Amino acid sequence: MNQAASPSPRTPAVPTKLPQVGTTIFSVMSALALEHGAVNLGQGFPDFACDPALVDAVTQAMQAGHNQYPPMPGVPALRQAVARKIEALHGRAYDANSEITVTAGATQAILTAILATVRPGDEVIVLEPCYDSYVPNIELAGGTVVRVPLTPGTFRPDFGAIGAALSPRTRAIIVNSPHNPSATIWSDQDMLALQELLAPTDVLLISDEVYEHMVFDGVEHQSAARFPGLAARAFIVSSFGKTFHVTGWKVGTVAAPAPLMAEFRKVHQFNVFTVNTPMQHGLAAYLQDPAPYLQLPAFYQAKRDLFRQGLAGSRLKLLPSTGSYFQCVDISAVSDLSEADFCLWLTREIGVAAIPLSAFYGNGFDQRVVRFCFAKQDATLNEALLRLRRL
Repeated sequence: MNQAASPSPRTPAVPTKLPQVGTTIFSVMSALALEHGAVNLGQGFPDFACDPALVDAVTQAMQAGHNQYPPMPGVPALRQAVARKIEALHGRAYDANSEITVTAGATQAILTAILATVRPGDEVIVLEPCYDSYVPNIELAGGTVVRVPLTPGTFRPDFGAIGAALSPRTRAIIVNSPHNPSATIWSDQDMLALQELLAPTDVLLISDEVYEHMVFDGVEHQSAARFPGLAARAFIVSSFGKTFHVTGWKVGTVAAPAPLMAEFRKVHQFNVFTVNTPMQHGLAAYLQDPAPYLQLPAFYQAKRDLFRQGLAGSRLKLLPSTGSYFQCVDISAVSDLSEADFCLWLTREIGVAAIPLSAFYGNGFDQRVVRFCFAKQDATLNEALLRLRRL
């Protein structure tokens, strides 16, 4: 063969489907924290271990031979445990066979719900600031993103603005409570207002409830499952990774009425097909005792209070933290830098990594607020506080 006559190898150019997407701010700040030896309060993950009993339950499942494909919707025992949990907490009975699906984390669950329901030309409302996967998910489905800001400063839903954004092309709205990044929660009155607003429409609801067990000060989480007019149109997304301190396991669930779930599963089976078998069996066994998730609000409230008390004398202005494992602060009294530049400076010079709220807005809206994650060991939080008190 004449090698000289062969054409040079060439990688074909691929037009990007996501021209606005680069490396996420979470990856950027975590890498910078590692480079500078900073305490990483940026990316939202615990730095402590899960309950050894949960690891034991997964180990036992592996040893029992649960290592092959499970049923596509998920291990029946886990789906049944999830259905019992939702009914006990929120009073709505979901059929474990047709209305609960186990997913490869909440991010996959949200993407699958969008791919199953959104078609080119459909509009999907997102409430900014919002988690960074929502917009790319909508764009991958060919949908049009309609951005509605939460009220600056309080991050409360503006139902007048949401109502004005509804159109005959609106396919869905994504709601997140407890909210990442603002650490606010929706009240029962908020949920009732949303139910009334959507009642005359066929708009679907994707309710991101991954921080459902991190609601503080004796307040109850208002799941969409509690409101019949919302539950009838909702995909309700939950996360075992968040609840049980195992974010790397990437196991979540979706609850939805059977007709919606049938469409969800059509995409799910060709998206991931199914999810890690021994983890599902281990979680099913672990869920028999409700204490771990019922005790979670007090566990994280103690960390929130430790962190807030440590910052009380600083020039960082604490915003309310009523849910999730995040604390937002106003930096106006500390620096004239933009949120993003402040976070870079804070990591390099003070040794603590945070996330700018502007990263959660499509237009980079800067309101001088940054987000810390307090899902850390007390020793980690105390070291961060020691450094932050230098501000």
